[in-house]
Amino acid sequence: MTTTIGSTAGLRALEQQVRDDLARIAHPKAPWVKPRTAPGGKPAYDVVIVGGGQCGLGTAFCLQRSKVDNILVLDQAPRDLEGPWRTYSRMLTLRSPKDFTGPDMDIPSLTYQAWHEARYGKEAWTELKLIPKDLWADYLLWYRDVLDLPVRNLCQVTDIGPSDGLLALTVNTPDGVETIYARKVVLATGQEGMGNWTLPAELERLPEHLRARSSDMIDFEALKGKTVIVIGAGASAFDNAATALEAGVGEVMQLCRRFEPQLVQPYLWFTFRGFMRHLSELTDEWRWRFMSRALRLREAFPQATYDRCARHANFHLTTGAGLIDAYEQDGRAVVSTQAGTFTADYVIACTGIGMDFGARPELKRFAHNIATWGDRYTPPDHEKEARLSKFPYLAEDYAFEEKTAGETPWVSDIHLFSIASTMSFGASGSSINAMTTAIPKLVHGITRDLFQDDLDQFWADFQAYDVPQAVVRKLEA
Repeated sequence: MTTTIGSTAGLRALEQQVRDDLARIAHPKAPWVKPRTAPGGKPAYDVVIVGGGQCGLGTAFCLQRSKVDNILVLDQAPRDLEGPWRTYSRMLTLRSPKDFTGPDMDIPSLTYQAWHEARYGKEAWTELKLIPKDLWADYLLWYRDVLDLPVRNLCQVTDIGPSDGLLALTVNTPDGVETIYARKVVLATGQEGMGNWTLPAELERLPEHLRARSSDMIDFEALKGKTVIVIGAGASAFDNAATALEAGVGEVMQLCRRFEPQLVQPYLWFTFRGFMRHLSELTDEWRWRFMSRALRLREAFPQATYDRCARHANFHLTTGAGLIDAYEQDGRAVVSTQAGTFTADYVIACTGIGMDFGARPELKRFAHNIATWGDRYTPPDHEKEARLSKFPYLAEDYAFEEKTAGETPWVSDIHLFSIASTMSFGASGSSINAMTTAIPKLVHGITRDLFQDDLDQFWADFQAYDVPQAVVRKLEA
């Protein structure tokens, strides 16, 4: 897609409209958060957000609208490489409908549609079917800049711990290791926020040059003419298969453990305000019932994603192919399944995310004391699922809860807004369409705590308040 004539002027006009719109609805405008001083006398941030992707940016914007301005967003990636869009995301377009809103927080001039029309024209929006992922990345960068959000790139958080009533974050930066202090921390760390992309134990036996996870940077050009096995049948598995086929591999064999691929997308049913806003307020029984069914089904693939593979004669999908073993033979990968044995030059595992708190450097200090669903709720036998019991059990404001009360009480000031929030809140920290309901719930919890923590100071301020609104005087007739 090429930009239309006048697109630069269109964007400038839109940016002015954003500023005007936000100025009109900036109520109340008064700053209110009490400043805190960190060890050594330097100011502490009120909130540090770890992760500068779409959810981190949306959270920062929502905090600023609540006049929580003393915030910082940290991301370990370079500018414009935050999130998956320009790295391991191999889809061509977003999967959600183009008119779903998200980080705009219901501000019309901040929507993707407004940006697209300003850049390409209204006719281009009308003709658009799904949003190309690279344009979504462009939009997020524009969103960050037009809102002047305080993002620092190339900053990796390696530890979070308590320090004199604050949280101390150890951060690797281009200039060395730095300690940053905050009252609150939001982990907007996306898909791998509480662990990592999984690799089945059978595939770990293969040497590294013969296999990869779907999140790895894969040199598909080097696979031209070769045979590739893709493990999994979710949307990302088909994305990886299609990318390999389009790069000119000799053959792709996609192996699905189910006898029938998952075709129903449960998250589409979830997309209504009642569910997205109020699931987290239900009993554990109901939350588990809804989300365990959804996560057992896993995410289905859209028709266009499947067709992207099926149009290639050298694509083969085999169902009922649960993994049994894998090993190297004559420099190639041999994969044994319930549907037979397959040999390839490379294997790509698209098998999802695993909960492994200790694998995350920023969580290691307190990983042992993060409460999980398995610690808090025992489902009936027909609903049990060990994999889902490992998800963190979060408080009503997305904060961690302790497994053993009193051991790490400060974790209640660390709020998780990632894929691992799903069991407690449904679609939230990894969903575009849930952002307009999920982020305000997160920010409400943060501002509530900031207010309550300084209640004595607010009471003293209120008692001392003596600003008159009028002057009593006799007016001449």
